[in-house]
Order: sequence, then structure tokens, then C-alpha cells
Amino acid sequence: MPIRAFGVSDAGRVRKSNEDKFVSEPALGLFAVADGMGGHKAGEVAAQLAIESVTTFVSRSADDDDVTWPYGIDDSLSFEANRLRTAIFLANRKVFRVAESSDDYGGMGTTIVCVLMSGVRAAIGSVGDSRVYLFSGGRLEQLTKDDSWAATILAQDPKIRPQDIETHPMRNVLTNVLGNRPDILVRVTERDLAPGDVLLLSSDGMHGVLDASAIEGVLADHADVNQAAQALVNRAIEAGSRDNVTALVVRYEEDQ
Repeated sequence: MPIRAFGVSDAGRVRKSNEDKFVSEPALGLFAVADGMGGHKAGEVAAQLAIESVTTFVSRSADDDDVTWPYGIDDSLSFEANRLRTAIFLANRKVFRVAESSDDYGGMGTTIVCVLMSGVRAAIGSVGDSRVYLFSGGRLEQLTKDDSWAATILAQDPKIRPQDIETHPMRNVLTNVLGNRPDILVRVTERDLAPGDVLLLSSDGMHGVLDASAIEGVLADHADVNQAAQALVNRAIEAGSRDNVTALVVRYEEDQ
């Protein structure tokens, strides 16, 4: 598959550990970022479990005709998008079961954003407030919706501006994450890509401090995926991010 990808994850200047995890598997067409939460390194465990679970199902379902589909099939989605949807549901089940099995892991959870590519088509799945952006034709577009209190309030009342709730105590509260309950909402969309298009997967430690224009500027200045990912993480840390910071940059090249 004509893809170049590179990810960078940094604990940042405040957190002692890094609870962000990511996977970049061009051979599978799979890219994902998870941002864990929970004490006693439980967030790190949740994020790692989610990444491993998604990767395992996507890998197995690519080669095994007998794979089961415990969450059914969504007829509105392609086969690849259904693979991704099922993988995320299975990841939620895995994290939830581990959280229920140990007091040390009680209440842990994780966000996740995933991209599964097949040819020009990209399936995009999300839970939580990690994001997927598309940089195409010099313009940046957010492809995912945040599962957060702030996003819900902004969607309900167009008169409210993001700056109006910047200091609200609930601004960072998530309304949907992997592992907190057995049933979750998984959003899956699909998008066709053109040669040169760039997908950016990020944790909120990055996009929480870099606005769209800043992200757009970095991607415009750095065509190389390695340089772009490192520059985004560096910019977020320099901008004062108090969280773990992850940027995974995926560039779709013209098929030779």
C-alpha cells in the first residue's frame, strides 16, 4: 500500500509516565492512537490493551475467513469499516473485563482513534476525544467528533463559543471512553483519499494546545512524515501541554 507513516509519543514535561499508545502498521493499513486514564499506571494498561486488541482483530480478520462478528454487521459500512468497528467493540470488551477483574484497574479507560486503509478508502473509528484530521489541498479538516462535555454543549447551543467554557470545571470531562461500561458508542466514517493527502491521529495533549491553524502550518511546512510528527509534538510541548503528547502522521502516496 502506498503509505508513509511515522508516530511520535512523548510523556511531556509534567507527567511522570506516558499513558498514550499508538500502532502504525502500513502492511495492515492500520493506524491508531489511544490515550489512557486511571491511577497506578492503569491508563497505560488500558491504552496498551486497546491497541493490542484492535491490532489482533484487524490482523486476524484479514486472513481468516472463519472469523466471527460478535457485534453484527452494519450494512451502511464497507467490509473494512465493519472490521474496524468490530475491532473497537472488542477492545472495549477487553479493557472493561480487565478493569472489572482487579481493584488496581478499577475505573480505568482509554480513548481511541483508528484508521484502516484499503486502497484509496480510509475507514475512521473513534471513541473519546483523541482525533483524526485530514490535511488535503493545504487545508485541515477534523474528521472525528469529540466525546466530551464541552463538545456536547457547543453542539447544543451555537451561540456558545469555545472560549466561553475554557475555564469550566467540566470542560475536560469525557462522555464516552473504552472500558468504562460494556456498551459504548463507536463512530465509524469513511473517506476516499487523493495522492498527497495526510491523515493526522493525535491525543488531546497535542490538539488541546495547538489550534487548527497551528497544526495546518506545521503540516504545510513539513512534507516528510517523520519531521511533521516530531515538529507537532515539539510545538505542543513548547506551547505548554501538561499532558502526554502523541502525533501519528500518515501520508497517502500515489500508487505506482
